[in-house]
Amino acid sequence: MRIACVCSDPDFAVFDNKPASVHVQEMLRAFLGLGAEVHLFSPRLSDPAPRDLIRVRLHPLDPGRALGHGQDGPARALRRIALNDELTAALEAAHIATPFDLVHERYALFAHAAMEWARARRIASILHASAPPEQGPREFARQAEDSTRRAMSAARMVTAVSLPVADYCGDYGAILPRVVPVGVNPARFAAPAAHDGPFTLGVLGALRPWHDADTVIESLAFVRRDLPESRLLIVGDGPDRARLERLAAALGLADAVAFTGAVPPGHVPGHLARMSVGVALYRPDQPCHFSPLKLYEYMAAGLPVVVSRTGGLEALTGEGRFGRVVPPESPRALARELLAMAADPQALRRMGMAARDQVQAHHSWDGIARDLLRRARVGVRIG
Repeated sequence: MRIACVCSDPDFAVFDNKPASVHVQEMLRAFLGLGAEVHLFSPRLSDPAPRDLIRVRLHPLDPGRALGHGQDGPARALRRIALNDELTAALEAAHIATPFDLVHERYALFAHAAMEWARARRIASILHASAPPEQGPREFARQAEDSTRRAMSAARMVTAVSLPVADYCGDYGAILPRVVPVGVNPARFAAPAAHDGPFTLGVLGALRPWHDADTVIESLAFVRRDLPESRLLIVGDGPDRARLERLAAALGLADAVAFTGAVPPGHVPGHLARMSVGVALYRPDQPCHFSPLKLYEYMAAGLPVVVSRTGGLEALTGEGRFGRVVPPESPRALARELLAMAADPQALRRMGMAARDQVQAHHSWDGIARDLLRRARVGVRIG
């Protein structure tokens, strides 16, 4: 089985540590684990690949002309459009000796070549959208829409990370797009969280305003009135870090809130093991169209979760079996829920183990890859 994986966005570094990059890397691992010969086509392959992905065959798309942040919108749009011809030629060259069985692409602005090439060659194809289709610079808006419609209509199957994104894809011509949330690699979370030590709230991910770490920090001030040893561990970095550090200091929590900064994916499980509860809050004024990787990683680590009632995230709590739901931007409500959870350590542990069992049974990358290949009707036996 030969699979061509395509990430043609010049701004997307496949081997970065960001959640979207981890998503792509895990799909590569899953395809390799199923015995596939995996080829990766991208203009951003200069970073070293993780050791367990060295078997992936790399096809750089003219890396010497990769986009620089100094280029203006029109120049960047033209470069993206030109990548379609380069990608077609690269796929054709790699396909001649031994045909591909599947083309799997991460949707990118102005990218339609891979799906149209697969359709012309009668090769199974999957186009995955992790966010709503982009518009591009104003003067290229029509070309951006046309390109997206071409890609969506050419794909044999379109998958989307959430129902809102699937609806967007349908608006652009995708036929019955399927919702495929992000997954986890259970091997990375071999041991569940111990739940010993002081009660520790955990926040994982980029520190940006819409992630609402403010509410978590503010809630800790209330929690510590009853649990003075409770703490907050924030794993990640971002533009909001300095402001959040100032907020913690202003509330007298500087010694109770720890910031790790950015960490590589391999170090995430160790940090999650220090937490008691994984918190994922989002502001109500921001569109919630994603499938938060952090939630599945919390659960895989054996952590119960607390989410805000935004974007349908409450469905991931299994009606209370795996976690709790709180109103957005309500530190007092969050504190009440956290104190109730901390008051029953045995129930907290059971909730975390139920979350872990759920993710390992239904949200592994291997399982996602198997299901995708089956639904794409790839004519290959998969163990």
